[in-house]
Amino acid sequence: MKELLLFPILITAIMLYNFNQNSSKSDWQVVDDVVMGGRSDGSFYINEQGNGIFQGKVSLENNGGFSSMRHSIDAKVGTNSKVKITLKGDGKSYQFRIKSSPYDRHSYISEFQTTGNWQEIVIPLSAMYPAFRGRKLAIPNFNSDQISELAFLIGNKKPETFRLEISKIELI
Repeated sequence: MKELLLFPILITAIMLYNFNQNSSKSDWQVVDDVVMGGRSDGSFYINEQGNGIFQGKVSLENNGGFSSMRHSIDAKVGTNSKVKITLKGDGKSYQFRIKSSPYDRHSYISEFQTTGNWQEIVIPLSAMYPAFRGRKLAIPNFNSDQISELAFLIGNKKPETFRLEISKIELI
């Protein structure tokens, strides 16, 4: 009788972004609704603990309603199937967004709720749905081997202040 040898498949986590005291504020770009006439005001900085802080206020004035921050990246998904984000929010809902190509106009989106405490948000890549300017698209969910952009967005259809503290973003 032949022996069947089973080898475990090793899935290696890939660090997409690890915030620390040496992180550059310029790695992330804030994009608010002012690009279309709105009045929201987001900002980004690295705090003393080395975490990324995305904070500000969302305004509905002048047809506004969102604030976001984005980071360009060139990452291969490989055998990984989920994104894990270590963060501390303010009890509000946010979106995590990715793009598979820098030429895509649409993003793939997952919404998550923060608790006010440190959390590990785990998002299956296959559950991230495509959308453009707030509208879901009739194309498949994320299924690429490439990630070209990471983004966080708040846009809960109400005026509010917000604060999101992010430690790291990994592919697992």
